[in-house]
Amino acid sequence: MLLITLVLALLARAQDDHSTPAQMLDIADAIIIKKAARTLTLLKEGTPLKTYCVALGFEPSGHKQQEGDGRTPEGSYSISGRNPRSQFHLSLRISYPNRADRERAAKRGVSAGSDIMIHGLPNGAGAIGAAHLLRDWTAGCIAVTSEEIEEIYASVANGTPVEILP
Repeated sequence: MLLITLVLALLARAQDDHSTPAQMLDIADAIIIKKAARTLTLLKEGTPLKTYCVALGFEPSGHKQQEGDGRTPEGSYSISGRNPRSQFHLSLRISYPNRADRERAAKRGVSAGSDIMIHGLPNGAGAIGAAHLLRDWTAGCIAVTSEEIEEIYASVANGTPVEILP
């Protein structure tokens, strides 16, 4: 009887939840990240599908200049890969650095850096949830909750354009 009550309570709660499960989201054809607003929006044919709050690199102002600067890049990129075994709960690789980023870093005699991802929370730390948004904490990546990265991961294909705005 207790099990039936618990299941009914969970079903009622799920019906009240206005979030969209990953399997019900359309496949996005673009991602827009607005650093100042701390948002990531999935788009299909220019129409927003869903917007997520994000945490950025620990020095979020300005375009990424070099490896280790803690900045999140700005510009036009794409999803260039995915890692289901990431040290974070799933990750999507962003095609940073692009040619202009590499040239800019080479002129300064530094490495542009790499491994910029959209990812969930560190494995084992999913309980932190939205509290991770209290401060920018990544090395330059874009972080969402573990539940949110599951939706995003299921909703974008490799090659999806990513625009990162200041």
